[in-house]
Amino acid sequence: MKLYLLALLLTLTSWIPAEELPRVFMIGDSTMADKPLEDNPERGWGQLFPLFLKQGVTVKNYAVNGRSTKSFITEHRWDSVLAQLRPGDWLIIQFGHNDQKKEDPTRYADPEGAYKDNLTRFIKEARSKGANPILVTPVMRRKFDDKGAFTDQHGLYPGVVRQLAAAQKVPLIDLHKSSEALIVQHGVQGSEKLFRTTPAGHYKTLPNGITDNTHFSEYGATLVAGLVAKEIRDKHIELEKYLQTTVFEGKYRFDLPEIYEPHFRRDTFSIAAYGAKADGITLNTKSINKAIDDCNSKGGGVVMIPAGLWLTGPITLKSNVNLYLASNAILQFTTDFDQYPLIETTYEGLKAMRCQAPVSAVNAENIAITGKGILDGGGDAWRIVKKDKLTETQWKKLVASGGIEGEDKRTWYPSAKSFKGSHTKLAGVISPEKTAADYDSIKDFLRPNMLSITSCKYVLLEGVTFQNSPAWCLHPLLTEHITLRNVYAKNPWYAQNGDGLDLESCRYARVEGCTFDVGDDGICIKSGRDEQGRKRGVATEDVIVNNCTVYHAHGGFVIGSEMSGGARNLYVSDCSFLGTDIGLRFKTTRGRGGIVEKIYVHNINMKDIPAEAILFDMYYMAKDPVLLAGEKRDAPKAELFPVTEATPQFRDFHISNVVCYGAAKAIFIRGLPEMPISDIHLQDITIKADKAGDCIVGSNIYLNNVTLVTADNGKINVQDSKQVKLDITKR
Repeated sequence: MKLYLLALLLTLTSWIPAEELPRVFMIGDSTMADKPLEDNPERGWGQLFPLFLKQGVTVKNYAVNGRSTKSFITEHRWDSVLAQLRPGDWLIIQFGHNDQKKEDPTRYADPEGAYKDNLTRFIKEARSKGANPILVTPVMRRKFDDKGAFTDQHGLYPGVVRQLAAAQKVPLIDLHKSSEALIVQHGVQGSEKLFRTTPAGHYKTLPNGITDNTHFSEYGATLVAGLVAKEIRDKHIELEKYLQTTVFEGKYRFDLPEIYEPHFRRDTFSIAAYGAKADGITLNTKSINKAIDDCNSKGGGVVMIPAGLWLTGPITLKSNVNLYLASNAILQFTTDFDQYPLIETTYEGLKAMRCQAPVSAVNAENIAITGKGILDGGGDAWRIVKKDKLTETQWKKLVASGGIEGEDKRTWYPSAKSFKGSHTKLAGVISPEKTAADYDSIKDFLRPNMLSITSCKYVLLEGVTFQNSPAWCLHPLLTEHITLRNVYAKNPWYAQNGDGLDLESCRYARVEGCTFDVGDDGICIKSGRDEQGRKRGVATEDVIVNNCTVYHAHGGFVIGSEMSGGARNLYVSDCSFLGTDIGLRFKTTRGRGGIVEKIYVHNINMKDIPAEAILFDMYYMAKDPVLLAGEKRDAPKAELFPVTEATPQFRDFHISNVVCYGAAKAIFIRGLPEMPISDIHLQDITIKADKAGDCIVGSNIYLNNVTLVTADNGKINVQDSKQVKLDITKR
């Protein structure tokens, strides 16, 4: 797994003179030691520990593979470290793995004898130099018994470290305890990703693979280093003041989620070898799927889409397969609807029958779509189009192409089935009274999302362009550990339901360096709809979004409206929204339920926003954010309803460092009489807009250092709200 440092998340709010910065020395065994970076999956946690310290703090990692307290001394390694120590330095000590090895007299140290004595020596001699020792209990190995219960393999050693720390009044990091919790949290199978265990064929240095439940992967080493940093903070060890914070209020580097990225076998399967032809005529569905199946059956690798235009029907990704599109490769999905069978899936948060997605994966692990190529979903053939979103010339050309013009002469339908489906209540939603014939009669209306990834783990989308989707473009559902990097999602601005990215009930996701120019919401967080979503009960959580650009979209970064499973721990930073209908858009309505909380947004730039720069609305009405020509909307009637499980909640949002140059309205907050929007913190914000905005039914709303340049002199309309504090500069 490549190491991507999210430097943009690191705050440099305080510069510390070099002479005041401490040095951190580390002594220990292979679980802590630095490892070669090239073609090597192994990392020591000490190697990743600098990520969690402020820039400029020097880390000297003297941990060495295979060493115990005894051999570290007899090989004079301790003498070398001791000679360098000076007042104010820190010494982090972790031994135990090799002290246990009774079969090796050069390393074995009895826990109550030599082991304890050697640790005591490290402590006393470090203190004699004015350094500050920290004891760390041995980090856990991965071992589960036949019943799936975790097994401790360290005997008396951790207890000795704890007792010695108390006796010597030395700060203790109980990594033995915290690493066990980490391994158990990941589960029997998931915890393999924490360690060096690797299948054959992935690395030249490990041609036959390896099973290793002691040494860490980069992902595991990063998490373990984070455990150490977290305990330093939690115990208020003096080194705490040198821990790396982030741009998000009150959050340290270790508070942010870590996302595992898949790695693939070094084997390539070109679709050309399976009979595929890049002539734009041959339907290559079977050839491409055969290449994927073969790659999967042989342990995985890369399925290569060479340069050229390749026509295909739906393709299905399998575990351990990286679908790679070369530069100038175009994967064009056919507009022959017969190639897309109806399948049971979900749509807009409900169980539904839809046509099979152009690209899909279900219950797969370690999958990717990477490269420089383009995937085109052929969405123009599927979509209903509103006249108000086209020029007169475009409209006439569309109507002349075929299809059906609606009775109002303002809506175009691709076919009779599409027309019928659009006039069918809850079309496609699964219910007992519907038959296969019912769904088939409206099949053309049941357009698929372009990329559907369901119940998968360890997913990477990188470098490619997804365009012209029939419905939503990218839809990961119930998926964990997904990374999108430098992806471009592109749809016509008039594309109905043409969302860019919809993360639904997903956990551990990173979206970085991506660009969206679409017909509906740009980057959207969802978690199911109404009763079905609440019954599923899976929130979207632990998500990082950074360095993304959204052009046309209904919203730049969006939560809702289908958020019935909740959303939390979302971290958004360093994004630009240009011409997006609404910048930050948080929407829901009665009936959804779900709690959205712990949302952090920092450093957002916006320009030419046709509606609100920042919007919280609990009266979402499934309408375009910007009124179409001649359209009128009445404000909803404020009525008090009982609070039930179907009552949604928005709370605990932290939004800072936002600049917007041009919007219709700066800020809009509208809660429900029975459930105010609460604990909203807006800080260091400058917005130039036509109107300042409204706060209707809010509680604990704080605007601090907010500058509004508006025609109404920056006056926020406050209604039916309490604990509203407005620190606004009006220009």
